[in-house]
Amino acid sequence: MKDPLWAEVDRYFGQFWNAPDPALEGALAANAEADLPAIDVAPNHGRLLYILARMMGARRILEIGTLGGYSTICLARALPPEAGQVVTLESNPKHADVARSNLARAGVADRVDVRVGPAIETLPTLTGPFDFVFIDADKPSTADYFAWALKLARPGTVIVIDNVVREGTVIDERSTDPNVIGMRRFHEQLAQTPGVYATTIQTVGVKKHDGFTIVLVD
Repeated sequence: MKDPLWAEVDRYFGQFWNAPDPALEGALAANAEADLPAIDVAPNHGRLLYILARMMGARRILEIGTLGGYSTICLARALPPEAGQVVTLESNPKHADVARSNLARAGVADRVDVRVGPAIETLPTLTGPFDFVFIDADKPSTADYFAWALKLARPGTVIVIDNVVREGTVIDERSTDPNVIGMRRFHEQLAQTPGVYATTIQTVGVKKHDGFTIVLVD
């Protein structure tokens, strides 16, 4: 199976589930215009985040890695109408500015607190618990972000970690790629973490071959 077929399958299913969304489409356009890297979650993955957060009735959501706010919009929309907040952490001030504009255009800016600075420095300033955590930042630091997510969690918190498969290179124990090393370190740490249930799901599609890990805090 070649990548173009994976992408075509995503587009096939997308015609049923991904109705035109000016806010999300506008966010991608604004990100491209600002020369942000094109590493936003795919539309179907954004919808998955929305479904997971809404299923569990999340009121406090933590996102580590904002970029231009595409996934942030999906998460903010999952909050209950009467209350709730997304706290999202972004190290790059330019990215944060673009995200704020995108969030305002989507009508969810009042539900999102954008914190600027290295996440490893911002995380100790936060107060938990959070109901849902999405980790999608620099991959070498994933294990550290996960450790902080656990500290800010409660029993029943769901933690989703993106880009864990790395087109299959995660299995290469001799890899010198910092992203692969970071993901291997995270999974080794996760395997030694008591009081959690976890699984990793491989994905193929417009983002090629990757996957995510989902963790339930017991």
